[in-house]
Amino acid sequence: MSVTDGEANGLLALATLERFLEEDGWHPQRLGDKPIYRMGFAGRNGRFACYAQVRIDLEQLVFYVMVPVKAPEEQRPLVAEFVTRANYGLRIGNFELDYGDGEVRFKSSLHFEGVPLDPRLIRAALEPAVTTLDRYLPGLMAVIYGGQSPLEAIGQIEG
Repeated sequence: MSVTDGEANGLLALATLERFLEEDGWHPQRLGDKPIYRMGFAGRNGRFACYAQVRIDLEQLVFYVMVPVKAPEEQRPLVAEFVTRANYGLRIGNFELDYGDGEVRFKSSLHFEGVPLDPRLIRAALEPAVTTLDRYLPGLMAVIYGGQSPLEAIGQIEG
């Protein structure tokens, strides 16, 4: 079986990602033989699990930063409103809510088709994701556990 140019670029990107994460102090752990790395990030407002995945065949880098708690079922409509209000106006990345289990995460991604993935591009995908989730986490927690409305929480964050 031959490797296409896109797959070759994707495989090279995976090696570049691993090298970047190690050299930048992320302490990545590869998830089995999958093209996914797990690592942690400690921000000012919380500690987060992060996942960096190279979609080899699609030449894409996808980076997820996980909220450390799941939204309780009764709070999910408010969390959905918070996520929608937070997403409006974001220039890089977006919040996602799994309505089924309450998982909330921030996703940043880039498409590098035909272009070698380099450390500058990787940093441009990772840093906004962790800093954005860290910035919005207190408001999200206030909505989930503190009885604050999504409108108030977003107003305090973006005010």
